[in-house]
Amino acid sequence: MASSSIHQDINVAQIAADIVCEFLEVAFHQILYIRQVYPAGIFQRRKKYNIPVQMSCHPDVTRYLQDTLQTIRPLVGRGEVDKVVLNVTDRQACPLERFVFEVTPPVQPSVNDDSYLLRLEQALRAFVLKINVCDSMLDTLPQDVTFSVHVYTQDSAAASLEQQQLVQNFPWVEADSDSLKMPNARIIPLKTMTSNVIKMQLYVEEGDKTGR
Repeated sequence: MASSSIHQDINVAQIAADIVCEFLEVAFHQILYIRQVYPAGIFQRRKKYNIPVQMSCHPDVTRYLQDTLQTIRPLVGRGEVDKVVLNVTDRQACPLERFVFEVTPPVQPSVNDDSYLLRLEQALRAFVLKINVCDSMLDTLPQDVTFSVHVYTQDSAAASLEQQQLVQNFPWVEADSDSLKMPNARIIPLKTMTSNVIKMQLYVEEGDKTGR
């Protein structure tokens, strides 16, 4: 009986990691499109969570996001990721906006029936729809911007990331403290959800764009 329970927990953790990473990929592409980090011409319209979304078709952007999420997927499954941040910066690497996804595993993860998938899809759809309208809540970005993904992990996860980068040839480095500073940032809550497999909160930290 005990081994069956453990097996179920492992499966739920894997399901949660797959769901979170798949959602983050969609959300990141949508943010890059909505905030015009890249020209609209490099995006293609697709369907996810039963709504249209925009996904970049630029190979470098797509590969960077896929490699990032593939690397952190095991950490998410083990509950070792506290938050994942899409960091929009100017060309001097000064942060302008930080889209913060706080991810927390539920106390007692479970998959009771198939109806949870429908409810989860509805919740994730609501997240994407909120991202779609966040443009109206934020100031216009300057013309020349770029982005990076920052992952906040528990200390025990650092060694795991170092081992994986040797295998995947995808280097992780500790973020420079200056890249995390955003004095007098404005915090804009966007969406929160709780389900049987994941708990997630999304908010934006917006810095002063005056003179950028």
